[in-house]
Amino acid sequence: MRHTKSSILWITAVVFIGLFNACSDSTSGVDSNDRDPNENGTKGEIVKPPFDGQSGNPGFFLDSWEPKDAVIPDHRPVEKVQADASVFIYADPDDEITRVSPYLFGNNANTYMTQMIDQPNLMHYISSLSPNVIRFPGGNLSNMYFWNADPGNPPDDAPDQLIDGNSGNAYDAGYWYGNNTQSWTISLDNFYEVLNRTGSTGMFTVNYSYARYGTGPNPLQTAAKLAADWVRYDNGRTRYWEIGNENGGPWQAGYLIDTDQNQDGQPERITGALYGSHFNVFADSMRAAADEIGADIKIGAQLIHFDAANSWNPADRDWNEGYFQSAGNTADYYIVHDYFTEYDEDSTPDAILSSAEPVTHDVMEWMNTTFSRHGATTKPIAFTEWNIFATGSSQMVSDISGMHATMVVGEMMKNSYGMAARWNLANGWEDGNDHGMFNAGDEPGGIPRWHPRPDFFHLYFFQRIFGDTMIFSWEQGLNAPDIHSYASRYSSGHTGMVIANTGGFPRIVEVDLIDADPGERYYWYTITGGEGGDFSRQVEINNIGPEYASGGPLNYEEMEAFSAETDGGIKLRVPGRSVSYLLIE
Repeated sequence: MRHTKSSILWITAVVFIGLFNACSDSTSGVDSNDRDPNENGTKGEIVKPPFDGQSGNPGFFLDSWEPKDAVIPDHRPVEKVQADASVFIYADPDDEITRVSPYLFGNNANTYMTQMIDQPNLMHYISSLSPNVIRFPGGNLSNMYFWNADPGNPPDDAPDQLIDGNSGNAYDAGYWYGNNTQSWTISLDNFYEVLNRTGSTGMFTVNYSYARYGTGPNPLQTAAKLAADWVRYDNGRTRYWEIGNENGGPWQAGYLIDTDQNQDGQPERITGALYGSHFNVFADSMRAAADEIGADIKIGAQLIHFDAANSWNPADRDWNEGYFQSAGNTADYYIVHDYFTEYDEDSTPDAILSSAEPVTHDVMEWMNTTFSRHGATTKPIAFTEWNIFATGSSQMVSDISGMHATMVVGEMMKNSYGMAARWNLANGWEDGNDHGMFNAGDEPGGIPRWHPRPDFFHLYFFQRIFGDTMIFSWEQGLNAPDIHSYASRYSSGHTGMVIANTGGFPRIVEVDLIDADPGERYYWYTITGGEGGDFSRQVEINNIGPEYASGGPLNYEEMEAFSAETDGGIKLRVPGRSVSYLLIE
């Protein structure tokens, strides 16, 4: 949606940078949380900056949007902080950025996390999290997944060996099967039941690579028919589909093929133009199947999310150009993936937290650029995989990861993405380099299987406290660079706000609703890291910690919020590296 600008006062970014560099002591080691930003006991002049997001198009992902009424939580009054604020957060209830897509809280399931429906704790946590959309069958494995096959019985034209995209060597294919009912994996029918029990919708990734490595006379038509037959079997239960996963990457099956086995003259290496022409065949077949059963489906295509002209990967360099030349505007939406931090780097907390805003912004900016450059119609963007690549210090299972997740979701809203799915619900411990939101059963320290990690608690409270429409907010004051706010309006008139303090010191913040009077009280939950240093595997919620060495308190659903009266100002003390989830009457 188009962002409307207010006329309070505008200044340039250069002035802000100069002010912050001159005044902020957040990196100097001096804790100025009690100092007034203008040193005169007043807020000073309200200076509204330009909107810093990108204009996306959530499109049909907002079809399921509904007005939201705030629910006042159980709470206990606490004494309001009396110190002067060093940061003022302003939110303009009349300055709407976008309605909040319910599909920005999504996650990924995969085929190796048990049958799921026989795991009551896992099912409870997913239902409580309410991701709203769950992508399946999961990343790279989707390109080797045969939804209607029995274990060990792939199609006759699926080769025994595939070609490694990096080395060019053959390796034994390890296919995955939708009819596998063994306990360690999940059948397609049971995944449908997971969606049903958790109140989620699915996003299915069909096996595109079969169109590349299939050895039959018409591998493209065969693979497209398999996808269309899945649409028929689905019978209208699933609206969102995507063709393949990261197929331009050498790590994917089908990036390289054995041309001696291929019968329709495909090149050894995939290109964007080839994928685009194949996409149209898949989409035509799947839409015809949807028409037969009277279903409305939306089909997504993969694009490269950055300027890849000089990429190390030759397939990336002209992928978008080739795709649009072949496919035109036939996709309903476009798919991007990003893992925010440098690959396999032992990233610091600052490096992780500082990536959320620019990466989310820059990806959408590039998508708008690539649409314009190729004369393409702007379509919704789905971030169907995201997380961090930081390794070596248990970053992925830490409170910092949870803070980062909260900020990314806020930035997704600000930049008007249509859908997002974090990677993933459960994975593997790998010495703490685990993207899983839940312990799959291999985490050390006596942690129960399916125990939720810090990111779960952050994203649970985000959705619980946030309204149905995002509104513009900004920060002013000495320590404003440390504070990141995401504000919302409820249809019931309440204001929901997420406040992240990425700095190492506590700050006093005061919230002001522009041209709007708050009600009598405000309520908040503050999540901080627990024991364990910079990358604690624990979180504390309103000073209540967990029972185990990982995760947070398991009475999170019934936990009382802190509360104070709005008379005299809406003020909070936000600890260093924390997130506060605030509801204002």
